[in-house]
Amino acid sequence: MRELADLALDTAHARGATYSDVRIVQRRTQQIATRNGVVLNASDAQEQGFGVRVIAGGAWGFSSSSRLSRQEVERVAAEAVEIARASATVGKEPVDLGPPEVHVDSYRTPLQIDPFTIPLEEKMSLLLAADAAMQRVKGINVARASAVSWQENKTFASSEGSWIEQELWEVGGGIVAYAMGNGEMQQRSYPNSFARDQRTGGWEIIQEMDLPGNGERVASEAVALLTADPCPSQVTTLILGPTQLALQIHESCGHPTELDRVFGSEAAYAGTSFLTPDKLNELRYGSPIVNLTADATIPGGLGTFGYDDEGVPAQRVPLVRAGIFVGYLSSRETMVQLAKTKGQDPAAARSGGAMRAAGWNRIPLVRMTNVSLEPGEWTLEDLVADTDAGIYMEMNRSWSIDDKRLNFQFGTEVAREIRNGKMGRLLKNALYTGMTPQFWGACDAICNADHWRVWGTPNCGKGQPSQVAHTGHGAAPARFRNIQIGSKL
Repeated sequence: MRELADLALDTAHARGATYSDVRIVQRRTQQIATRNGVVLNASDAQEQGFGVRVIAGGAWGFSSSSRLSRQEVERVAAEAVEIARASATVGKEPVDLGPPEVHVDSYRTPLQIDPFTIPLEEKMSLLLAADAAMQRVKGINVARASAVSWQENKTFASSEGSWIEQELWEVGGGIVAYAMGNGEMQQRSYPNSFARDQRTGGWEIIQEMDLPGNGERVASEAVALLTADPCPSQVTTLILGPTQLALQIHESCGHPTELDRVFGSEAAYAGTSFLTPDKLNELRYGSPIVNLTADATIPGGLGTFGYDDEGVPAQRVPLVRAGIFVGYLSSRETMVQLAKTKGQDPAAARSGGAMRAAGWNRIPLVRMTNVSLEPGEWTLEDLVADTDAGIYMEMNRSWSIDDKRLNFQFGTEVAREIRNGKMGRLLKNALYTGMTPQFWGACDAICNADHWRVWGTPNCGKGQPSQVAHTGHGAAPARFRNIQIGSKL
């Protein structure tokens, strides 16, 4: 790896690159899925490749290949420089990365059980047991279970002198039950929406989920939803459970704080952002108890790593403090651009370490790490008891948000009425809507650290060509006042 990386950097330099980096990636992904007692899919795929990113003529160039040979490394590095020179003819402002990032280090995800040491038959048996537990409930039409094991070795080297080796591990899985009747379908998932929660770690993650032990409960709730009353249309107090709040954070807090969106380099796929630079340290994003942080160092978080794909160390970056918008998810280049926009010294601009690529054949983009709402002081029992009337909603079923990340509507799998401080009747087809600053401004209570954990989102889309990122979101139940809810909005 060292020889090939040095060759890529030397070739780029000889062709005129003023900066270059190379990522060499080897990845293994094993996926298993069952449906109604049958193994629907079992795959075990391995891939490897490398990508070379350069600056030449003040512009970016990138090229990649799956063939790790000296001849191919030289070809790809030279091609990256050619692409950069072609890009430079557009005449945009030259790329400025700010101060150098030089790190020689290694990182390995902490884990207890290597998931690839667990026999495939054992994994299938576990999922089929969960599948069977759901099917034992009368009224269930479809039962699904899945598990994924993921491991990546990544080497990063740069012309500035960095040499970083990382070994990253992820495991995820879940179950979902579907019940049909009365002209509709209802679903219940566990432990996260769409039958999948994913974290960094080993097979112990799946063991902790106890999928078979939760199968009957999940299926029973799906059947019960068929005869539940629809969520009433009203303005009321809303308590969001942690998995739904995690997606709320993802869509209305994570994406708008991506600094490439703010500057317009990400727009066509999923929009830009309302958080323009003039709002930094000025905009009241939420109530005084709202504190949001991007933290790539949280144990188990799906957005946890040692270094990003620019070789910048993982770090904890404040985004909102006491309700005030104070920071972005950023790269080296976007932080320099922000400093220039704000009239600050670009030489002091340091990246927040949020540049990640979906694979060896993709250029890094600004992506979420673990964007989380910091815990508050309440227990869930006390929070419900303190709520005279309202609705508790949990587990995402649908989402929609505009291209500025302002106006949104979310639907959940399940809801419960709160009356006189107690959980009451089950409600179905629950929706809520709002605008981002007003919604977070209505947050008046957050549960404590005992209720807080990081949830994984392994399907975050962005970029063209499209890239799927793995992100994490820490959340505990939280309460919001005067929110529009209903079953049809």
